[in-house]
Amino acid sequence: MPSRVFPANGLTAECGGPEHAQSRRRFLFSAAGAGAFLGATRRGDGSDQASYAAVRDTARRCVFIQLVGAPSQLDTFNPKDGPWNPDDANIVELGSNMAISRTIYPNLSRIGNDLLFLNSASSWELAHERGQFYMQTAHPMNPAFQAESPHIGAVICHERGKVGSMPPFLALNSGSMQGAKFLGGILEPFTITPAAGGLTTLEHNFYGAQSRDRFDQKYKLLSDLDAGLRRDPYSLRMADHAAFTESARQLMYSPTITKTFQFTAQETVQYGNSQLGNACIVARNAIRAKEGVSFIQIQHGSWDTHFRMFDRTYPGSMYQLGGQLDSALGALIADLKASNDFSSTLIVVMGEFGRTPGELNLNGGRDHHRNAMSVLMTGGGVKGGRSIGVTDREGSDVSEPGWSGNRPIYPEDIASTIYSALGINWTRSISDTPSGRRFEYIPYADQGKFLPVEEVFG
Repeated sequence: MPSRVFPANGLTAECGGPEHAQSRRRFLFSAAGAGAFLGATRRGDGSDQASYAAVRDTARRCVFIQLVGAPSQLDTFNPKDGPWNPDDANIVELGSNMAISRTIYPNLSRIGNDLLFLNSASSWELAHERGQFYMQTAHPMNPAFQAESPHIGAVICHERGKVGSMPPFLALNSGSMQGAKFLGGILEPFTITPAAGGLTTLEHNFYGAQSRDRFDQKYKLLSDLDAGLRRDPYSLRMADHAAFTESARQLMYSPTITKTFQFTAQETVQYGNSQLGNACIVARNAIRAKEGVSFIQIQHGSWDTHFRMFDRTYPGSMYQLGGQLDSALGALIADLKASNDFSSTLIVVMGEFGRTPGELNLNGGRDHHRNAMSVLMTGGGVKGGRSIGVTDREGSDVSEPGWSGNRPIYPEDIASTIYSALGINWTRSISDTPSGRRFEYIPYADQGKFLPVEEVFG
């Protein structure tokens, strides 16, 4: 797909006139009263700034699987020959300079042509909380800026708008998350832990066949009573609440939405009989529903494997963690291919940093290590069957970056790549924040310090 070039003023290419630019506050205030937000395809902001950027625009949505606890690069997507491998590792070559353990990842080892490994990735952080914040925002965890550092999923949904009945940002099995912050409540992640029966709050059938009519009458009464505040809210928070309430209303009494959050026992088994698998089923359903989901975060872990990594009797071993990832991701890719959604869905799998290289520690595990980590990408325009970058013999440091940046790939570069794949200019910034500080999608991107890894797309 050809790249699209965004103008430097950050406005859409259709019109650069100031009369068509709106501030975020004005947009939400009007949306609360008229429902304009719910039909919008994109929100503009008159104070946005951007440099010229050719975006890839190869994906309509992103599934971001966060491996909480920091997976070992050596025991996921960048294995090395050495005495540290278990006897049954069965490491096999998948493609150009890429390998994987067939024992731990039997499904992924069969679809190497679809997978891309970023093996020259590196992290800025060594502490879990700080590293996870960086993953979610592409910003350092600075208390002075946390309230104005939204999740990349919220930024993506801010750009793409809300175009269906579903919340644009889903968070499955997610614990602590950064959320939308100043971008507004409508862009907050819709956070659930999937269960086979789905969401029990989408229908209230106390009145039998008349239940929906009764609900609609009560909601209309509430809307009529609140009409003045919706037209002229006291604050941005009140406008956010009104828009969020209307968005939640669209989920009610909808067979399509109800089915999105439900799955069968057979599907649970197919996806590996785990919470990660259940989340991937719901992600698949949400993508197939075509109801406006743009970003899905799924958390899995803990991958904090300081000890007993290869002890099959230990519940946190690589056999269990890797096996759950292998079953869930393998099934998700297969089902998205079957529904022709794979090519338009970017899937990213990563943790917050890597783990110590070479021999295992005295407890049979690996400790924190930031110089080298490995990231998996697939779908959504990604050219698979290869890896980008090379580390040294023990997997300690990047020896060959393997991309045009000619340095390790940092979280900002990965976020820039995600933005570009979804047609978003990663150099944009917003000045209309509560504090008046400028929020950059990617810090220093307008100066070329961080940029998409174009080699991801071949």
